[in-house]
Amino acid sequence: MNGRAGHFIWAICYLAVLIGLSLYGIHRYVIVYLFFKHHKNVPKPAHLFKNLPRVTVQLPIFNELYVVERLLEKVSQLDYPRDLLQIQVLDDSTDETRAISEAEVQRLRAEGFDIENVHRIDRTGFKAGALKAGLETCKGDFILILDADFLPPPNLLMETVHFFTDPGIGMVQSRWGHVNRTYSLLTRVQAMFLDGHLVLEQTARSRAGRFFNFNGTAGLWRRSCIESSGGWQHDTLTEDLDLSYRAQLKGWKFVYLADLVTPAELPADINGFKSQQHRWTKGSIQTCKKLLPAIWRGNLPLLIKLESTAHLTSNFAYLLLAFLCVLLHPISGGLGSGPWRTVLLDIPIFIAASLSACVFYACAQRVLYPRTWMKEILLLPLLLALGIGLAINNARAVLEALFNHSSEFTRTPKYGIIRKTQSWRASRYTAIKTALPLLELGFIELGFAAYFTMVLLLAILRCQWGSVPFLLLFQGGFAYVGLASIAQWRPRVTVADREPADALPA
Repeated sequence: MNGRAGHFIWAICYLAVLIGLSLYGIHRYVIVYLFFKHHKNVPKPAHLFKNLPRVTVQLPIFNELYVVERLLEKVSQLDYPRDLLQIQVLDDSTDETRAISEAEVQRLRAEGFDIENVHRIDRTGFKAGALKAGLETCKGDFILILDADFLPPPNLLMETVHFFTDPGIGMVQSRWGHVNRTYSLLTRVQAMFLDGHLVLEQTARSRAGRFFNFNGTAGLWRRSCIESSGGWQHDTLTEDLDLSYRAQLKGWKFVYLADLVTPAELPADINGFKSQQHRWTKGSIQTCKKLLPAIWRGNLPLLIKLESTAHLTSNFAYLLLAFLCVLLHPISGGLGSGPWRTVLLDIPIFIAASLSACVFYACAQRVLYPRTWMKEILLLPLLLALGIGLAINNARAVLEALFNHSSEFTRTPKYGIIRKTQSWRASRYTAIKTALPLLELGFIELGFAAYFTMVLLLAILRCQWGSVPFLLLFQGGFAYVGLASIAQWRPRVTVADREPADALPA
């Protein structure tokens, strides 16, 4: 009896996890539907400014010696009247980046640019704190924010500023590009991950009238929108998502320009990618806890409430995926077998949870690369495996957010890498690879790889050939992420690249 009761509990948990993952999969189909329904509704400015407004460009940087000079050179090439342009270098650096940025500021000032270097000793709030500090001396009515690794095209301001002739527009976001997309297999798969969000999700939400978020950089804000929405706050790790939702709750409208591309650098190493994903995942759940109740209390259309809920809770899928990893073997065969299970359970869940991901990312590649998309989607198995391999890393981030666990703020290192001949391994910023949580997770991920190797062998011995491809994704994903994480480890730590564990409230 006890064995049957335990088996029943496992079955219920397993089914609940699959249903949860299927719901998020169905939401992907909704996004694809909204994208194709509204993809021709390309936004255009109401009219053009007769007299261009003053714009401030804010450049929040911290220890970016490999890219800061390139950033300032690109900003100086923006096609905008120099007398209407202010540049703020919000430099919190503690290494030689500070000297490099100051020298560049002096050079551009000598060329006639209105440029200042704002250096904080107290880094309270990190990026959000730097942006807030910059507002104190900001001269522009509109603010362009660029992270250190971004390469703004010369027409970025002229293509975005005229949207603000509509007084209800609060922010205009350009689409991220990937300057090092083809650097490695890892960066190619990362690019596909991001393209799903940047091409499909952002475009669909924007053009269908749903809430969507500022991506943290490469966007132009109306200053009064920032201030009237409560300003930059640092009680979450995703200050961009937080302010975006607060502004739209206040009634401000956002515009997404999918055809205006601002290239940026993808993390070239797996631990840089994992730390970035951890920060984004944890911050999104923190924002969910903070703002979702206000969204449901607000006088908003039901469709906006539902889409906002799906958006802000989407990273719970990683927690469900982690549960699935634990439940997968004990329940194998536990829901019965035969045609009834195939028709009523296996096929619907495959279509909802697994096929939806393939369709979602394939559509994004089809939109971006209409001639070569078939070649791009050959990487889909690797994308799915990498997503599975990130499950433990991102599930930890979800739990930390849920239980208000304070964790260190780890920046994503930028190496200034564009060509395949360049290497990030000798960079002084690779100290991120010694972070103990990432190292510990690497061994845990290897443990899951060994576990799924055993499950895979059992499936082969039992001639359960239908499950072999899926088990290979789990086994391969965890093996790659775990081995790559541990391979980067070196027994040294650069203090300048790490933040104290209690520096940011959770």
